[in-house]
Amino acid sequence: MAENFDIRIAGGLTEAEAAKLLKEVGYNELPSAKPRSAFAIAFEVVKEPMFLLLVAGGLVYFLLGDLQEALILMGSVLIVMGITFYQERKTERALEALRDLSSPRALVIRDGEQRRIAGRDVVPGDLIVLAEGDRVPADAVLLSCTNLSADESLLTGESVSVRKVCSEADSPVMARPGGDDLPFVYSGSLVVQGQGVAVARATGINTEIGKIGRALQQVKSEETALQKETNLLVRNLALLGLGLCLLVVVAYGLTRGDWLQGILAGITTAMAVLPEEFPVVLTVFLALGAWRISQNNVLTRRVPAVETLGSATVLCTDKTGTLTLNRMKVKKIFANGESVELDD
Repeated sequence: MAENFDIRIAGGLTEAEAAKLLKEVGYNELPSAKPRSAFAIAFEVVKEPMFLLLVAGGLVYFLLGDLQEALILMGSVLIVMGITFYQERKTERALEALRDLSSPRALVIRDGEQRRIAGRDVVPGDLIVLAEGDRVPADAVLLSCTNLSADESLLTGESVSVRKVCSEADSPVMARPGGDDLPFVYSGSLVVQGQGVAVARATGINTEIGKIGRALQQVKSEETALQKETNLLVRNLALLGLGLCLLVVVAYGLTRGDWLQGILAGITTAMAVLPEEFPVVLTVFLALGAWRISQNNVLTRRVPAVETLGSATVLCTDKTGTLTLNRMKVKKIFANGESVELDD
């Protein structure tokens, strides 16, 4: 195929054909969760048991006529909501900006001319012109290439670039990424050397990276250990407070005969058991943690995740060090029961 391909006479798709295909297969975009609205973020804060504890305490104090305590608790409610809402909304805006920046542009051949278009407009069948520094916009088969190498660490975890060759078959079946001398390039990979021309085979969710994104969408977020502990604490305290309330009401009513005062005394006793300061302290510390790691360019989409990160004791990465700087060197060797430190 490489011998018969000439970029100077390549026609590519017409704009009409590209528009028809774009309508059929959709935009070349990765599946992603919808950005959370301000209302959704606020609702997540409101449904937290600790938040409900504050609201319940404030309402009870208000019904008892203790306006000062009620106002203090309701003020705490606003503080909790404000801190959490601000931190998570700030992260959502940053993520939206990153999504816009992450959409690469592609150089394609259409109607016999090379045109620079948005990566989301690439369709199967497009002829893509690749050069050093380009981000591949779609899974494609190489029709022609010269000393082409690509970094596929995003898909394989291997930070070393892989060598590419042009396809010798007319319609080769796309293979899995990884390994040298394959005639395939994959969406999201980076051309680190050479140049070439490829025909797009898969776009959007049908690409290798799209399959990963689709799998990640099915992962459900779980409660953190701290959330589970606080939920259990709130439940136990609520049961304890309710039990003490009933005990005081019955004892007060039977001994003094004043059931109304007994009910008020029982509610007061129950309120004394509830630790209203916990939600405020917990939220402030988690928000401070999110702020501190944001100084190192790490975004916290959900504030409770800070607690999970803080409880990590071991970080396991693969041998390439792709999760760090795409570089790794050996500092210590352990073999045959002996440990050897290596000099820099």
